[in-house]
Parts: sequence; C-alpha cells; structure tokens
Amino acid sequence: MTQQERAQPDGIADQTGVNGVKDERLGILARRRIEAEIIKPIYEILKRDFGTERAQAVIAEAVRGAAIDAGQQFAAREPNGTSIASFVALQVLWEKDDALDVETLRADDEAYDYNVHRCAYAEMYHAMGLGEIGHLLSCARDAEFISGYDPRVELTRTSTIMQGGKRCDFRYRMRDAKPAGPAAEHGDE
Repeated sequence: MTQQERAQPDGIADQTGVNGVKDERLGILARRRIEAEIIKPIYEILKRDFGTERAQAVIAEAVRGAAIDAGQQFAAREPNGTSIASFVALQVLWEKDDALDVETLRADDEAYDYNVHRCAYAEMYHAMGLGEIGHLLSCARDAEFISGYDPRVELTRTSTIMQGGKRCDFRYRMRDAKPAGPAAEHGDE
C-alpha cells in the first residue's frame, strides 16, 4: 500500500486501480465543493427557521465531529503510528488540484510551520455564496482534524484568508516541543 493510499480512508485521492490503470478520485477541494452544495440549502433553512447564530452553531458542531473522525481514520492507516512527519506527508491531499499556494517555513520532528498565500477553498466558498460559513466548512476543521489524527500535536493559527487575512499561518507543534526559533517566524508580519 502506498503512502497516498494509506492517507485516503474515504477514497479521495488518485490510486492505481485494476491492471495498473490510474483511478482518478476526488481531491479534497472537489469533495468540499460537493459537501458545500449539500450544506448550502440546509444552512439556508436553518437560518430561516432558527436564525443565523443557531444555524452556524449546528454547522460548526457537525463539521467538528466529522473532522475529528476523519483525523482518527487517517491515523488508523499509519503503519508506524502518527507523527509530524506523517502529517506533513498528508498535505499533498489538501494541495491537490492547485488548491493552495503554500510556503513551508519549518518541517521537522517537533514542528510544521507554513503560510498559505492563496486558498482555493476560500475562493470557492465565496463564489458559492457561502463566505459567511466558509471558515466553519474548512478552516475550523484543521485543529479538530489534528486532534483526531494525533492528540500530541496542536495547531496555532492567527489569520486565515477565508476570514479576510492576507494569509493563513499554520503552526503545528508537538505539545512538548521547544518554542520556535527565528526561522519559524519568517514570513510573519
């Protein structure tokens, strides 16, 4: 089994199929589009019947649970257990289909730091008229996913493109890791 196949508990990446023929499966960006098309009318009904605040709370709760479950599913497929390195290897799945323009600042056993300078997820949610909940549909998944994938890793993020920032600043750390040095801060404003 390849790293990419292990990383795909729900079949969303390219895998070699019968007789070596490439099986083109959905990338995460395409999957999020399909999910958003289903969620959009549900969200509109929830807003109409219960108000925006309650509608967003329901969406947030559902997405949070799904993200933790997905992290646990990915972790279960790691033959040598989870680590920062195994998590870094998964990032290609979120970047598929030119979804993200990423600048990696640090990737080692203790930390994975990167900035996203262009986010097709944010572009897509805004184009679909879901900008007000795009952060719930994608951004809010990140911390929940990592808690399901490896509870020893934590995410700190102070800015997202989805919510108007110039970039998304991802800072993953092993909970017992040393503080980041100047190299990890490169690119911060």
